[in-house]
Amino acid sequence: MRLFLGSCFTLILAAAIGLGATWLTVTRGIAFGSLTIGAWTAWPKSGSIDIDPYARAAIARTGDLPVGVGDGVAFYARTDDARNILDGRCTFIISGITPAARFWTLTLYDAQGRLVANALDRHGFTSAEILRESDGHFAISVGPRARPGNWLPSGGIEQFVLVWRLYDTPIGVASLTTKEGPMPAVVRKGCA
Repeated sequence: MRLFLGSCFTLILAAAIGLGATWLTVTRGIAFGSLTIGAWTAWPKSGSIDIDPYARAAIARTGDLPVGVGDGVAFYARTDDARNILDGRCTFIISGITPAARFWTLTLYDAQGRLVANALDRHGFTSAEILRESDGHFAISVGPRARPGNWLPSGGIEQFVLVWRLYDTPIGVASLTTKEGPMPAVVRKGCA
C-alpha cells in the first residue's frame, strides 16, 4: 500500500511539474531557438516546419500568424535595453539604423496582443513612412504625450509590446546570429 501511494504521489507531482512548466512556457513566450539582440527577441524557426512543440502550442493558443522563415522574422520587445517593462505611461525612444531588410513594420500592441487604442488611430510605422536623418538614423518616440517627428501614441496603457517585423532580411534566418547588423536601441526617457 505504501508503494502504491508513493507511486501515485510521484506521478501526481511529475504531472504537476510537467504541466506547470508547459503552461509557463506557452503563456510567457519562452520557447527554444530564440535570437535576442538587445531588447528584441525573435524565434526565427516559428514560421517553419522545424518549430519546437512549445512554440507551436503558444501560436495555437494565441492565434498569431508567424512570419514564414523565407519571408522574414518578427522581433518582440517587452522591455527596454535596461530591462524596464514597456509602460505606456512612460516615454521610450527607439533609435538607431534600420536592420538590413527590404521592408519592415513596427507595431504597438497591448499585453494581450491587441492593437493599442488611441485618438490618432496610429498603431505603428513602416519603413516607407518613417522620418530619417541624412545618415539613415531614425528615432521613434513611444509615449502618452505628442512629440515632434516619429511619435507612436501609447494610450497611457499599463504595459505594451513592440513588434518589429523584418521582411526579406538575412537577420537570424539561417544562422541565428547577429552578424548582419544590430537592432535599434530601446531607451526609457522618463515617466509621467
